[in-house]
Amino acid sequence: MSDICKNWSTWLKKTRFSYMDENQIQQTLNWLTNIKNIVLDMADLKENQKVADFGCGSGLLGFGVLERFEDKIELIFSDKFQDCLDECENILNNSKIKSNVKFLKSDILDIKLKNDFLDRALTRSVLVHVLDKQQAFSELFRVLKPNGMYCAFEPIISQNTRYYELLIPDEASDYFDFKKAEMEFMTNLNDPLVNFSAQSLDLNMQMAGFNNVVVNVQKVVSKYSPTIETIENWFITPPAPNQKTMKERFMEYFDENKVNKYIEEVKFALSKREIRVCSDTALIRAIK
Repeated sequence: MSDICKNWSTWLKKTRFSYMDENQIQQTLNWLTNIKNIVLDMADLKENQKVADFGCGSGLLGFGVLERFEDKIELIFSDKFQDCLDECENILNNSKIKSNVKFLKSDILDIKLKNDFLDRALTRSVLVHVLDKQQAFSELFRVLKPNGMYCAFEPIISQNTRYYELLIPDEASDYFDFKKAEMEFMTNLNDPLVNFSAQSLDLNMQMAGFNNVVVNVQKVVSKYSPTIETIENWFITPPAPNQKTMKERFMEYFDENKVNKYIEEVKFALSKREIRVCSDTALIRAIK
């Protein structure tokens, strides 16, 4: 496993941007700010509510709540990784908000809160790292008050543009072998990154008991000319701590020499032109 992704706080601050140039990083940060505002607007937050940012990571949503309400709302930063909670606490210590904020080390599959406790539950790119999404929704439903609301953003990675879609078959010696492999691991039901769709999330929430479920899918299209270094990083950057890189995924099917040859062919082909990459993102709103 790659050593550039040692823990979640490191991945959130550094690793996930390692394949981007400065312009792409800034575009991504602007996009994340936009996503934060959309999710918080959907949540229809009010003063004196109890709100939790589950899988808080570096606290994008939670700090967005504080920017709007300061200490006029009760906020919980919750994550199963202590390094993420420590990161959020360090940020908070440098702010003027000193009350009505708590930190909860808890897995979203077993939330350490009592029933009917929260007015709002928020997540951002959390379910994509959870294998049992049905259990996660059941827990979120349990801790919300009647008429409480769950709002979220999730990338639908299973719908992302794939490498074989960017290539012409004769640009890679073993194009069809790698296409078959990629089609298989991008639909693996035992991989939390890809084992869901917008439709399955909708069904999971309804089965958990949620009403008025809305899963609004938006397609994000990016056009750019990747460099050889950028393409190299696509293959060696892990999508999360303890997740295999794209190179490692292909190496479950082929030996390293064959994978390295494919990577070099992808570099040669794609670094010579502008590419168009599409990804689906889901904005979620559901009421208990």
